[in-house]
Amino acid sequence: MNSAQAGGSLSIRNVSKIYDPEGANIKALHDCSIDIAAGEICMILGPSGCGKTTLLNAVAGFHGISSGEIRLDGTLLCNTAKPQAQQGPDRMVVFQNGALFPWKTLLNNVAYGPIVQQRLSPKEARAKALDMLGEAGLADVAHKYPGEVSSGMARRAEIVRALINDPKILLLDEPYRAMDALTKAIMHENLLRIYDLKPVTIFFITHDLEEAIFLGQRVVIMTTRPATTKEIIEIDLPYPRDHRVLSSEAFRLLVTQVKASVHAEAKKAFAAGEKERA
Repeated sequence: MNSAQAGGSLSIRNVSKIYDPEGANIKALHDCSIDIAAGEICMILGPSGCGKTTLLNAVAGFHGISSGEIRLDGTLLCNTAKPQAQQGPDRMVVFQNGALFPWKTLLNNVAYGPIVQQRLSPKEARAKALDMLGEAGLADVAHKYPGEVSSGMARRAEIVRALINDPKILLLDEPYRAMDALTKAIMHENLLRIYDLKPVTIFFITHDLEEAIFLGQRVVIMTTRPATTKEIIEIDLPYPRDHRVLSSEAFRLLVTQVKASVHAEAKKAFAAGEKERA
């Protein structure tokens, strides 16, 4: 796998987040620490509602933290004194739900960022967008609108739209959650192909443990809320990876290891939910 990467190391140190500290006092994150190397695909896995998206939003600059600090390539993004990071094209987000402009073609969606940021002229941005869509296997549908293509094609275009901005980190919040198993498997392989062409640090949130193992170099398992780092598992499977790795003994053993750790947290989350409903 291509390892050329211009920065993108992320340091999350002792981060906590409390929503409504004067009222409900809901603690989403507690003393959470993760170090992600430049160019790493780091998968964040944990129970639903544990605080994974809260952490991603703090990195992206969508909301602040209560304590701790987050740094990108050593530069401070936020800390207790500066709770909210400034948003920027160095951190691009792809959410669970599609965010393409329905009135723009895939080509114009992808070219939009560099044009608005005045990083490229419209002609240059569209030329670059067309090249990148071609690399993602979307050249034939570049001039179609999001509603005219499959969900998988639209999701690929969203990832290309994020990458055209040359971010240091790609923040993915369960981008394939609504897809069927077969489409998801194809999307996984496609993401790795895109990554091989354009390496970037990937911070990927998921509930799917097989997805986490197939894509990641490390899997960070989070506790139930308030989320903190429970365990970090190295994924010692060589790249490039394709569907054949899913039937390997090494993959099966990793699934067993990850499942045991995640299952314990899922039981805690379920028990907490039952108490809340009681």
